[in-house]
Amino acid sequence: MTIDDYISTQSEELHPLLTKIRKTIKKSAPSAIEKIAWGMPTFWQGENLIHFAVFKHHIGIFPGDLTRLPFKQRLKSYETTKGSIHFPLDKPIDYELIADITRYRVEAAAGKSAKKGTS
Repeated sequence: MTIDDYISTQSEELHPLLTKIRKTIKKSAPSAIEKIAWGMPTFWQGENLIHFAVFKHHIGIFPGDLTRLPFKQRLKSYETTKGSIHFPLDKPIDYELIADITRYRVEAAAGKSAKKGTS
C-alpha cells in the first residue's frame, strides 16, 4: 500500500485535507521517504518522523513523544496523547502547526544521526 492508496480508501470529502497534510509534511521534510508504517502514511528520514491517519472524528498526527515538543502553548486547544495530536474534522486544520512540528522532527532526527556518527 502507498500513501496514494491510503488516501483513496478514505471518504472523498477527506481527500483534499489528507492531500494538503501530505503536501505540508513533504514541503517541511523534502528529503523524507514516504511509506506506510503501522497502517498509516509515514514520512521517514533515518527514523519515522511523523505519521497521520483518519479516525471517526479527527485526523491524528503522530510525531512521537509530545513531551519533547516545544509547542505546548499551540497544542493546548487540541486533544493530545503522549504521541498524538487530534485535529477535529469539524474545525480547520492548523497546517502551519503540522509544518512546524515536521521541521522540528527533521532537526531532531538529524541531531540523533549526527550523535551516532560521532560515537
